[in-house]
Amino acid sequence: MGIFKSTLSALRKGLGRTRDTMAAPLSLLRGRQLDDATVDEIESILLRADVGVSTTSSIVDGLRSAVKDGSLRRGEDAIEYLQKHLRDQFGRTDRGIARAQQAPTVILVAGVNGVGKTTSVAKITWSLMQDGRKVLVAAADTYRAAAVEQLGIWSERLGFELVKGHDGADPAAVTYDATEAALARGVDVLLVDTAGRMHTEQGLMRQLGKIQSVIRKLIPDAPHEVLLVLDATQGQNALAQARAFQETIDVTGIMLAKLDGTARGGIVLAIHDGLDIPVKLVGLGERPEDIEPFDPEAFTEALFGE
Repeated sequence: MGIFKSTLSALRKGLGRTRDTMAAPLSLLRGRQLDDATVDEIESILLRADVGVSTTSSIVDGLRSAVKDGSLRRGEDAIEYLQKHLRDQFGRTDRGIARAQQAPTVILVAGVNGVGKTTSVAKITWSLMQDGRKVLVAAADTYRAAAVEQLGIWSERLGFELVKGHDGADPAAVTYDATEAALARGVDVLLVDTAGRMHTEQGLMRQLGKIQSVIRKLIPDAPHEVLLVLDATQGQNALAQARAFQETIDVTGIMLAKLDGTARGGIVLAIHDGLDIPVKLVGLGERPEDIEPFDPEAFTEALFGE
């Protein structure tokens, strides 16, 4: 996985509420005969876990066909079917965080207000530093003074370098200065915290495209990773946000924040099926170290493991 090390116990703890909503009710189906009624129960369970209507319909259609032809007979067969479905779907996921052939690697972090974006930037920075990499962070969320102040606090606490402008400074100008500094200082990674824009504000979305353009003036193949931070507790609204961002920038991965605070962790599957963007990182708490790679095997085990 590279810089991030997946911890099954951390995922199990973070997915505790989801297991209560999804895995625990499913376990009650063990030993029961599968019929239309039990398949309807499974459909309701998946929807409550926020797997999404489209993804749930696809899963349930497959279940009904398998029950009808006799290949699935009992509740435990259905659980095994669901586990296999998750593993098969996530097996195509690109799990790695990009790394440029020549430093610095540029990682752009986007997301709407309130999703935990700035805190996620600090967590990613901390993880990179644990790998021994020198990180420079650009505080380009200049529309919100609190975001710059928050990054300043994290910078002092964790010991990373920060480039920032004055309140209300042009985010693209701050990003340009930070890119120049990253090249001059020989850092390994430049992490850019962009404005916590609302995805419905087209002017701000264009500004995000401008940030991407100014980076490429100095590093033509950058950014090497564009992470979109989504709040797991927002459920299907997170999908709408992601689709809007895709129209402006080439999102390469999802950082799913606050996964520990929701009983609807099925949103991971909905995001994977509804968007051609892999979930790469998950946030499982408030501390800098509460970040994990999205590991499909560990995720499935955390959901269904005894």
